[in-house]
Amino acid sequence: MQTIGYAAQSATTPLAPWGFERRELRGDDLALEILYCGVCHSDLHAARNDWGWTRYPIVPGHEIVGRVTAIGPDVTRHAVGDHVAVGCLVDSCGTCDHCEHDLEQYCTGGATGTYGGVDKPTGEPTQGGYSKHLVVRETFALRIPAGLDVARAAPLLCAGITTYSPLRTWKVGPGTRVGVVGLGGLGHMAVKFAAAMGAEVTVFSRTPGKEADAAELGAGRVIISSDKAAMKAARNSFDLIIDTVPVKHDLNPYMPLLGLDGTLVLVGQIGPVDEPHTGPLVMGRRRISGSAIGGIAETQEMLDFCAENDVLPDVEMIRMDEISDAWERMERSDVRYRFVIDMSSLAV
Repeated sequence: MQTIGYAAQSATTPLAPWGFERRELRGDDLALEILYCGVCHSDLHAARNDWGWTRYPIVPGHEIVGRVTAIGPDVTRHAVGDHVAVGCLVDSCGTCDHCEHDLEQYCTGGATGTYGGVDKPTGEPTQGGYSKHLVVRETFALRIPAGLDVARAAPLLCAGITTYSPLRTWKVGPGTRVGVVGLGGLGHMAVKFAAAMGAEVTVFSRTPGKEADAAELGAGRVIISSDKAAMKAARNSFDLIIDTVPVKHDLNPYMPLLGLDGTLVLVGQIGPVDEPHTGPLVMGRRRISGSAIGGIAETQEMLDFCAENDVLPDVEMIRMDEISDAWERMERSDVRYRFVIDMSSLAV
């Protein structure tokens, strides 16, 4: 299938239109017309080869909402005309212990990324959702629940599930004391989910001025992390802290804030952090952990939860040709809180 997308041809060139071929449908494949694609910080990292694995050309985008246009003969879950969503994964081995327990994101055989991955049958590179069409196995295509706004749903496929999964893993519910470090694309979803689950939510910010936004999203208070007195007063008062900061930073100020057996979960930074002091860990049986997106079943659960509880990201809609400006603004944290590309703006 001939299609068009916006691709990076090198680490230093801007995204630009690029025509390429999508594979012909296999028995269990869906063909999609992509309607909306969210813009994730990972897209920028991949295009610039910040993680060292990028093969060019690369079409980013792994927060995808589309309409089914064709199905393979073995497809049973979806029909032509259905709205479906595709997230960060398009394949996994399916047989390892993690896959058999619906944890495809931790596939020991190597999960296949929506872009920058390798198609297992052919060895061809996968290309993402900054494009007009997609072909994907039906197992990795999620049902959009009735009533969920398809124009706002795309960021749920990465920012949403990345924060929903640790909240579920650590059994957040009514009365759980949750802190959220950072109020960007990930952080604002963590606040919304935790509040919808009944938690007591606090936002940590480096600078004042986030109180109104945090309250509107569902947080009960904001603590300025540079305020030593406020941080001291908050010691031993959190069960879980979700850290969404996407760059190297110091975890030490947050560790004493956790209660006994409390956990700080990293969901933003992939790479080094400042050296942690083990004192708060040992003396409070506290933990530093990490979490990566979610499996297919959990992602479907998350979408259903959003439809049932009216949880959606706050988005700014852009055209495909505005992506370079959107990336620059994203780096400045100049978006509340997630860009979504209207793919009707991309001409075939």
